[in-house]
Amino acid sequence: MDMTGARWRKSTKSGNNGGSCVEVADNLTGVVLVRDTKDRAGGILAFEPAAWQGFVGLAKEIGVSERRGTSTDAR
Repeated sequence: MDMTGARWRKSTKSGNNGGSCVEVADNLTGVVLVRDTKDRAGGILAFEPAAWQGFVGLAKEIGVSERRGTSTDAR
């Protein structure tokens, strides 16, 4: 897979405290790449854009529910 031109970014909600963060490159055609910020030379996960959007959407939904003190059914 050609990753030339991947523009890596992390969430603006990630602090600079060295916690558990990932970087995402979603500017390449047909693929979203994810890597660990603490091990950039390590493995890279590749997702189809629709699968990544589904994951992000569910993560946001669960995160909002947990902050409100309610539960969300597992999917």
